[in-house]
Amino acid sequence: MSQFAEASLQAGTLTGVQEGGVCRYSAIPYAQAPVGRLRFAPPQPAAWRGKLDATRPGPVAPQLPSRLRGAMGDFSAGQSEDCLHLTVWTPAADGKRRPVVVWLHGGAWQSGGGALDWYDGASLAQRGDVVVVAVNYRLAALGWLYVPGQTANAGLLDQEAAIDWVLDNIQDLGGDPEQLTVMGQSAGASSICAMLARQPRFSRAILQSAALGRGFRSARQADALGQAFLEAAGADSLEAARELPVAALLAAQQAPAVAATLRAEGSSRSQFAPVLDGQILPLDIAPALKQAASRADVLVCYTRDEMAAFPGNGRTAADQDLGDAVFGTPSRQWAADAVAQGRQAWLARFDVAPTANFGACHCIELPFVFDTLPAYTSAPMLAGLPAEQAQQLARATQQAWIAFIRGEAPGWPSAPHMQILA
Repeated sequence: MSQFAEASLQAGTLTGVQEGGVCRYSAIPYAQAPVGRLRFAPPQPAAWRGKLDATRPGPVAPQLPSRLRGAMGDFSAGQSEDCLHLTVWTPAADGKRRPVVVWLHGGAWQSGGGALDWYDGASLAQRGDVVVVAVNYRLAALGWLYVPGQTANAGLLDQEAAIDWVLDNIQDLGGDPEQLTVMGQSAGASSICAMLARQPRFSRAILQSAALGRGFRSARQADALGQAFLEAAGADSLEAARELPVAALLAAQQAPAVAATLRAEGSSRSQFAPVLDGQILPLDIAPALKQAASRADVLVCYTRDEMAAFPGNGRTAADQDLGDAVFGTPSRQWAADAVAQGRQAWLARFDVAPTANFGACHCIELPFVFDTLPAYTSAPMLAGLPAEQAQQLARATQQAWIAFIRGEAPGWPSAPHMQILA
């Protein structure tokens, strides 16, 4: 039985929904809608005041279908450029100071959203007596297009703006801004690493399948890709691209000339990614990332068969080697660098493999971290998984993740020990 729940923030009053011992506040703007003059610009502080209806999930960023839907299944959610929102799940907006975890979703910086049912934070919030915050950030060209002399990495700035909003407001939603963990998967985890190479607002992080082995894109590479993209979209400048309908920007992602430029790069990176522009991110990222590992205690995980989720890949020895190069080795290295610099670090690998095709593929841990298995009923990667095993793994995963979020050890020896979860 659900009922309304109110929370008083500095900006005004939120009306959310209380169900099963957890209050959910949806589609809270942490920045202004990045439209018109604000398209491609750094996020500007949210302007809402007074009363806000936070009872219904908001839209996700404009995007094309995910290339991983063959493994994960698909989702349906409204899309809008006015998407710089977050969702908060809290046991109560009662002044109690609970640990807080901020979630940054994956999707190669071009698909996904914090507002999806896949990432419903109610179970984590209730089981751990913690506050869970899920973030939408700008995707693809809208968040990551690079034009020399213009703002780079707007999507990364969105993520930092969301974390700033949490630090400023979460005490009014039952959370403690001084007990903050930032958690991300794939592109979200790589984004956390990028933030730690800047001026991080947090010192505790959960990194799930960060694709650090692919590295970030150089300004030269990003410039070539950006030029090909703008040309394909029919714009001769960023100013002109601000006038285009979103559909034209999404269509340009599929242009043959853009695909050819990406192939010529020869990196196997996603079409959009953080850019080493020399301002937001340093031109030489390797030493910055090594030092970044000194700035946070970490829980680092990846999956045994990462590449099996990606079209054209499987579970061959070559796929295993590639998966280890892109995800495994850099994960272990990050943990080692953290320990060497006096930080606490724990390692885990997900080996749960319901199907022969997908095995323990990229994203396989997500339904267990959030205990949202019903949201993944159409996910081919989970086909045939016995309900009892699924529930047991969700309990064990959440127990470990919650312990870390609460500032404790997840329940196994620190790195280089590798905990197997299956």
